[in-house]
Amino acid sequence: MKTTLTVKLDKKLRDDAKRAADSMGVPLTTAVNAMLKKFVREGVLVLESECPFPSHTPNAETRRAMREAMNPKNRRKDKLYTNVDEMFDDILGKRWRARSTTT
Repeated sequence: MKTTLTVKLDKKLRDDAKRAADSMGVPLTTAVNAMLKKFVREGVLVLESECPFPSHTPNAETRRAMREAMNPKNRRKDKLYTNVDEMFDDILGKRWRARSTTT
């Protein structure tokens, strides 16, 4: 069953949101439904409009690291471990556990 929701907002915000949705090829109703579903599912209301650094926008250094990590040539350099102790042995040295219990 569908229903109608009336929301009061600034005309400029409505027009900007409609243009943004149109540029993505979706109706504004679809965008609003998606946001409401996420709000219900996660129980979180994200208020990032006041934040100059939105958490969902990676900076240049992060984008560069993501491209590097996704490059198939770099995947061969990754080490694979069979368990956590093996990983810590490699990163912290073989005697990491003895050092951690003495401090």
